[in-house]
Amino acid sequence: MKSLTLPACAAFALMAGPAVARGGHGAPVDPAAMPVISAPTAYMVDANSGRVLFARDAHRRFVPASLTKIMTSYVAFELIAQGKLSLNQTFEMRPETFRQWHGVGSTMFLGNQSRTTVADLLEGIVTVSANDGCVVLAEGIAGSVPGFTDMMNAKARELGMHDTHYHTPNGWMDQGQTYVSAADLTTLATALITRHPDLYHRFYGHERAEFNGIQQNNHNPLYGHTPGADGVKTGFTGEAGYGFVGSVARDGRRIIFVLGGYPRPKERTDESRRFAEWGFAAWDTRPIVAAGATVGTAHVQGGTARSVALIAPRGFGITVPHGETPRYTLAIRYKAPLTAPIAKGQEVASLIVRAPGQPIEHLPLVAASAVGAGTMVDRLRDGFAALTTRAAKP
Repeated sequence: MKSLTLPACAAFALMAGPAVARGGHGAPVDPAAMPVISAPTAYMVDANSGRVLFARDAHRRFVPASLTKIMTSYVAFELIAQGKLSLNQTFEMRPETFRQWHGVGSTMFLGNQSRTTVADLLEGIVTVSANDGCVVLAEGIAGSVPGFTDMMNAKARELGMHDTHYHTPNGWMDQGQTYVSAADLTTLATALITRHPDLYHRFYGHERAEFNGIQQNNHNPLYGHTPGADGVKTGFTGEAGYGFVGSVARDGRRIIFVLGGYPRPKERTDESRRFAEWGFAAWDTRPIVAAGATVGTAHVQGGTARSVALIAPRGFGITVPHGETPRYTLAIRYKAPLTAPIAKGQEVASLIVRAPGQPIEHLPLVAASAVGAGTMVDRLRDGFAALTTRAAKP
């Protein structure tokens, strides 16, 4: 494995300071000042860089209530992406399911023995938090609620959600058998958004939904108040209190946060809005690698060329406190030498990014051009070059 350390440019123009708002009596209010967060558990990450911006008891297990439905939609999205589930499929509300869930908590008022498409069920689950829709979807996909929660728990393990267990698909009270952590919910929301962006934008971010002639509003406290808010989910039961997983995207940057355990909805509403604004005002994301940028070269053996340029297929930035100059190191790592043939766009190396306060990132690097298999002359050239290199070493 070959590793090449690259020079990191640390000269960035400082961004202009945030606008200063005025309070009710004309006193300045600094949006970058940390707001009061009274939630027992709170967590915020910059989704682009992975940097944790705030953490309070991030791994403490708590009852999620309807935040459970994020995983319910994620399981469905995964199956749709794999071609195992269609948005046009319909599932029946069984009589026994109707008796148990008709009118219980948040609902989309599914009729007894009615058939509903997967698309409508997901809309009801995501936008109006339909408990009945969750059970119909679960039974339709897996044949039973336990079968579906097995799928939910398998996905949690796959994502590395170590402080999470699901016993229901809708988060209804179950004496604490369903539990999550703020850090795990952030991991789940990040996967939901980044792995299934088209489905996420189709079903999340809606302020209201209408089904069977009944219109209901989404309880997301950011919608209509916080620019760029597009998710994710609120939750409430008497057992869990008021919780929220929020997502806000602005100017190519996204923050995801979790607040859990509020005794009243007003605190959840007020603090989530201030928390979201603080995430953008107090932190800057500085780009260090542009999408499509050539970041180095790799040696190739047995090909028509002896090297290939390496390109970053997506951009990457570092999140730092507002006005701070980022510090980082970059290194290219690949199994040297690469062996021809190599296709254009083939992933052949990694860019390792190390920065204080952020997890080590391994970004894929792809070949900028194709390198065909070499002729005998090319192989002799490579062999001669290798001998020359060895002879030149002291």
